[in-house]
Amino acid sequence: MSAAPFPALTLDLPDPTATEDLGRRLAVLARPGDVVLLEGAIGAGKSCLARAFIRARLGEVEEVPSPTFTLVQVYPDAEGEIWHADLYRLTHPDEVWELGLDQAFETAICLVEWPDRLGSHRPKGALTIRLEPLGEGRRAVLLGGRDGLARALADG
Repeated sequence: MSAAPFPALTLDLPDPTATEDLGRRLAVLARPGDVVLLEGAIGAGKSCLARAFIRARLGEVEEVPSPTFTLVQVYPDAEGEIWHADLYRLTHPDEVWELGLDQAFETAICLVEWPDRLGSHRPKGALTIRLEPLGEGRRAVLLGGRDGLARALADG
């Protein structure tokens, strides 16, 4: 008998600073092999969260450009690499492999914007953070991830 899946956890993020705080908390908890799928409409805060994560891991002065046109930005980290991918411009899920994401999912910390472009290639065990509008701020819905990661974020 397999265990029931964990229910989604919901966090209210009243402003961009709260979204950045979530990114910084995740940066402390993440380790190589963690894949974070960032879902939400344009302007939902996906890049805001990813930038805060990367700056928290590498230093606040780190320049973190959007990977919208390069598709992937790779950053060296003390524990390996951080891959920040923006898949918005992909037209077919198989293009993911041309970027090298299959290997990165195994060895790096991966932050993936527009994960719907992965199709059936979504990695099992990935943490999904869906950002939704909520009044003047947003709501983060966390689902999946390795054991305890979403709960640790919610409790942070």
